[in-house]
Amino acid sequence: MNEYADAAQGGLAPDTLETVLRDIGASRYHNRHPLHRMMTSGSLSKEQLQAWALNRYCYQAVIPRKDAMILARAEDPAFRAEWRKRIEDHDGSDGWNGGIARWLKLATGLGLAPELVVSERGALPATRFAVGAYLSFCTNRSLLEAVASSLTELFSPMIISERVPAMLAKYDYVTEDILEYFRPRPAQASRDADFALSYVVRHADTPERQQAVIDALVFKCDVLWAMLDALEQAYGDHGHIPPGAFDPKRSP
Repeated sequence: MNEYADAAQGGLAPDTLETVLRDIGASRYHNRHPLHRMMTSGSLSKEQLQAWALNRYCYQAVIPRKDAMILARAEDPAFRAEWRKRIEDHDGSDGWNGGIARWLKLATGLGLAPELVVSERGALPATRFAVGAYLSFCTNRSLLEAVASSLTELFSPMIISERVPAMLAKYDYVTEDILEYFRPRPAQASRDADFALSYVVRHADTPERQQAVIDALVFKCDVLWAMLDALEQAYGDHGHIPPGAFDPKRSP
């Protein structure tokens, strides 16, 4: 049951709306997922980390595409000037010197072939469905809802602060160089989240709009959670890898 389904009934003061949005992260963000906790405890195998990196690449690769859809629908030049920084962060200046390239470096540093990662052909079906749903949401819902769905970045610095030290301490084949993707992300995510939160709180000025942004953030948390559910189902101790998906026993 979605406990936030009627959270905006009667309307919320701006600071109360912000409190609800932050509470969604505290209760639904994927740092609470068992797979994340296994990662930070050091109990994942190298093959499981490879599967995580390969599937997460699909999500990283779609970020500038969904941001381009948001950008195209924004009429305010000041909004566009701020939002396009997100695309630059991930694509870099030439498409391959930004965050996507650094994530590919992480995946290949774990031993995956770059062609396998970039092709996305080894991704789980559920990963592709989740990522596609996110892109569709940002394309077809209102601009306000699309912006609100990005508010998971409020919680990104927290999960990075858990993940990076644990990976360096628990997995002897993981180096700071491999994890270069995460170095600029806390500052970038905080910048982006501050802008998006201010926009959402300012423009969600009716109970209906407030509920829409609450639902958008719940949806986005569900996307990220579903991706880890799929990994756990496929690559857990008694997992079942779907046909065509990355199989550590068969893939290079």
